[in-house]
Amino acid sequence: MHRFYVDSLDAQGRAELSKEDSYHASKVLRLSAGDVVELISQGKRFLGELLPDGGAQIKESLPSTEPRLQITLFQGLPKADKMEMIVQKAVELGVARVVPVMMKRCVVRLAPQDGEKKQARWQKIAREAGKQSGRCLIPEISAPISFHQLAVFSSPLDACIVPWEEARSMGPRAFVQRNPSITSLGILIGPEGGIEPEEISQLEGVFQPMTLGPRILRTETAGLAVSAAMMALYGEME
Repeated sequence: MHRFYVDSLDAQGRAELSKEDSYHASKVLRLSAGDVVELISQGKRFLGELLPDGGAQIKESLPSTEPRLQITLFQGLPKADKMEMIVQKAVELGVARVVPVMMKRCVVRLAPQDGEKKQARWQKIAREAGKQSGRCLIPEISAPISFHQLAVFSSPLDACIVPWEEARSMGPRAFVQRNPSITSLGILIGPEGGIEPEEISQLEGVFQPMTLGPRILRTETAGLAVSAAMMALYGEME
């Protein structure tokens, strides 16, 4: 079923498609009045019917697709277009927020104006990924932050973890057993060069080091792997 985000619904349950979506529906998808579509508005899903004037009429509510576990992925800024792929796949997996982080071993260094341009690009990718995967809420993609801002950004979260190749004491299953009832989780992933021991030391008391097993994962793999593992272990893939 074709899916569209709409900004709002009126008192009669009518929605207006954007000009871009209206054109896409009629000219590309060849949809017409009476066709049934899925509509997402303000965090809720609906079954709707297209109207002759290009709008849509709500018919019934649909269950939410949003997970109970709200994951914030703190991603050490990677090279090239890896961040775009990470954003896309994180949104598909149900991550609630992605925050790029400038760390010591980051090769990429963005000026503030470049960071804003990248953020706009990443947010557009998040919207498209959310639409494709049926997300009720479009995850926020933040502008890059400094390593020292992590404490502020992570403070509202119930728990935070940092997968690290030198960690040995705790894996994903052990973490869930120790923290069975959390509803928000921060995950910090280092850039291509990894996380320096000094940074791990500075994170003590804020992010708990975690192992992902004997194999070392690339930065674009690690965050997605642990996000998927946490979603599964907390029952979000049932």
